[in-house]
Amino acid sequence: MAAGILVAPDGRVLLGRRPASKVYAGYWEFPGGKVEPGESMRAALDRELREELGIEVQVADPWISRHFAYPHADVHLRFFRVCAWMGEPRAIEHEGLTWQLPGAFDLEPMLPANTPVLNALDLPDEYAISNAGGMGLEAFMAALDARLASGLRLLQLREPTMTAEQWPAFAQRVIERCHAVGARVLVNSGAPPAVQSLADGVHLKAADLMAHPRRPETAMVAASCHDAAQLAHAAHIGVDCAVLGPVAPTRSHPGATGMGFASFESLVQDLPMPVYAIGGMHSADLGRARSHGAHGLAMISAAWGR
Repeated sequence: MAAGILVAPDGRVLLGRRPASKVYAGYWEFPGGKVEPGESMRAALDRELREELGIEVQVADPWISRHFAYPHADVHLRFFRVCAWMGEPRAIEHEGLTWQLPGAFDLEPMLPANTPVLNALDLPDEYAISNAGGMGLEAFMAALDARLASGLRLLQLREPTMTAEQWPAFAQRVIERCHAVGARVLVNSGAPPAVQSLADGVHLKAADLMAHPRRPETAMVAASCHDAAQLAHAAHIGVDCAVLGPVAPTRSHPGATGMGFASFESLVQDLPMPVYAIGGMHSADLGRARSHGAHGLAMISAAWGR
């Protein structure tokens, strides 16, 4: 099945209420429907949104896939984020429509298959990675303040050269600044465990990801991945998001050859969690990355204007 998440310029997304004639009547869902024989997922999306909402889709970026076992059927949902369309959405097949802001949904009941999607929608387009070791501590803190003021809301603390003695004070300074504006902080699994407990979650290095048979017991979990096996394990243990790369050559890994966006798309197209593109990325790459299935961009140097 193809499902469309219409995203308004202010970030709100559209949901429809299922009519009395359908299973789960009265439940809220993202519009969409079955793929007809011979149809591509994108063609099915365009047709379903035309039939259900009376719009013509112009731009739809592939996003995540979810499997769900209902009592009456097993469904495979492929979600697209639709950011451009012609026409005003109308409730042609739904009992009503409403626009909701990710992170502030107040609808009940929600169709069970769509519930895990709500948390994923609350993830920002950018996942910044700290670089205090490369920039110098105070230069990094100044850059962090500027980025938080401009809207940065998700940060990974990754400082491979930092000593165990330096980590606590550094993490405390960063986390206090981020939490003051509602930004979330994940700490790389290479940091001391005591520091990890201060943050909103953990970011697993690829080797640490593969060593975890289950999801770590923390509020949020992200993971670094470089191949299909790592992505599959990340999905198996239920991470909230992953980063995949390098997509392009990058200064932090000068000998690595970028996989390119075509390979990136083939690896992420059936995954249940959002995946950020990493490696040689700049803010100007966001549109291209999203068109190839990326949730957004994970960046080190470019996150800090370098």
